[in-house]
Amino acid sequence: MANAASGMAVEDDCKLKFLDLKTKRNYRFIVFKIDEQQVVVEKLGSPDESYDDFTASLPADECRYAVFDFDFVSKENVQKSKIVFVAWSPDTSKVRMKMVYASSKDRFKRELDGIQVELQATDPSEMSLDIVKARAI
Repeated sequence: MANAASGMAVEDDCKLKFLDLKTKRNYRFIVFKIDEQQVVVEKLGSPDESYDDFTASLPADECRYAVFDFDFVSKENVQKSKIVFVAWSPDTSKVRMKMVYASSKDRFKRELDGIQVELQATDPSEMSLDIVKARAI
């Protein structure tokens, strides 16, 4: 279960909650954190929460992984939804924490089947709604 490179395990609950977001749309977003050598669910956003609620749930000085179920209207005027993966690594977080999150990201992402857009962000401006829209469309 643990990744040889980072020694990181992924709690089953992470995959189950992600599946609920992807298939049942029970959540708008999920925030994950690394806690004692494993990735765990930190926060679940209810379906009626907004993108602002999502960004507000990311700590200002600690790294996190997060997924957001992004609804939008395509250029063809069709209602669509894409799952956005955010690797949140603020400049103010500790160097060791940034290294652990960076080295574990790809393995964790592979556990979540169905991610369509990926963003790497070090401050809120790098994951503005406009940037997410541009990447999703």
